[in-house]
Amino acid sequence: MKRWLPIVGGVSLNLALGSLYAWSVFVLPLEKEFGWNRAQTSWVYTIAIVCFAATFILAGKLQDAKGPRICAFLGALLVGGGFALTFLYVAFGVIVGVGNGFGYSAPTPVASKWFPDRRGLAVGLMVGGYGAGSAIIGPLATKLILTYGWRTTFQILGATFFVMGLIGTALLKNPPAGYKAPAAAPAVAAKARALLDMRTRDMMATPTFAALWIAYCLGTTAGQMMISQLVPFMRSVGLTPEAAAFAITIAAFGNAGGRILSGALSDSLGRLTTLKVMVVGSLLVMSALGMGISQILALYALVAAGYWCYGTQLSVFASTTADFYGTRYLGMNYGALFTAWGVAGIVGPFIAARVYQATGSYSYAFYGAAGLAFIAFVSLSFARPPLATPAPALEPATATR
Repeated sequence: MKRWLPIVGGVSLNLALGSLYAWSVFVLPLEKEFGWNRAQTSWVYTIAIVCFAATFILAGKLQDAKGPRICAFLGALLVGGGFALTFLYVAFGVIVGVGNGFGYSAPTPVASKWFPDRRGLAVGLMVGGYGAGSAIIGPLATKLILTYGWRTTFQILGATFFVMGLIGTALLKNPPAGYKAPAAAPAVAAKARALLDMRTRDMMATPTFAALWIAYCLGTTAGQMMISQLVPFMRSVGLTPEAAAFAITIAAFGNAGGRILSGALSDSLGRLTTLKVMVVGSLLVMSALGMGISQILALYALVAAGYWCYGTQLSVFASTTADFYGTRYLGMNYGALFTAWGVAGIVGPFIAARVYQATGSYSYAFYGAAGLAFIAFVSLSFARPPLATPAPALEPATATR
């Protein structure tokens, strides 16, 4: 039971941080009040993603050196404070983005160290909280906006997220030195488990890191595109505001399901195999959306499937980093790989917004995302588990620091 308490803490923290995925709820109210176009509102989300990914490297190094609690607290403080302010490009874009970088760096290394035997499941549960956050925040924010306006809504949410983050901070901690899990690792995952820890600079010099980075970037571009434009897209094909907002709840369940269930599946199926399956799934979903489907149930099903594939990548790439390169430097190692997600956060929203402004439709953007998913699949085919490739400058693996 002791090792499950950090999981509860990680879920609480990530539920608050996952407010970023509810961004599209605010797009139309902001465009209406300020007269912004779709590209301008997309920039707020893009700035947040860039700050998130850039900060993640620094936060990962801090987490490796000082433990998870300082990063979790900074994340709670900045995300709560950023929502309480209403200067969007600075408050939401920069402060909330930086807060996500610090907060999100804390749970994954903790889960990987407590659960070497069930790493995919443990990491999936923690990051699943991030994906599930928008299921609660999206509908709640929609109702609050209608009642109080977007400014007051931001302040209410900010206070709530700060409290949730403090709960996470209190429960997150690394296992004691010499900790061993009560059961052996599943067979497939064990075959790709690093026996040694690799420093970030050495990891980045390996061909497998390059293959993983490219796949992570191009594979998550589709998800970033959907997240930034989900409600406007659903409105553009004729759904009511309520039906469009409900798509965020559908998306959140898909996102969380992919992170948790596919994360657990990767323990037995293997990390790379799971990622390949989900990248192909993303290709199929984007192609179907590009065809202009407008039937509401079909749209909901495609949104759930697309977010499932996206959520899987956020979970399994993290577990893959721990498996391939060890846990001692996992915070900074995954931070380096996570920059790929940050680039996707620029590319996906940019393509979607520009294509929509030029054509009045998202179809060609979805087809483009499908093409990028295909390249991601090819890139994953070049990745190799560490035991299959000689690795430089390694150190004996440790359970914790």
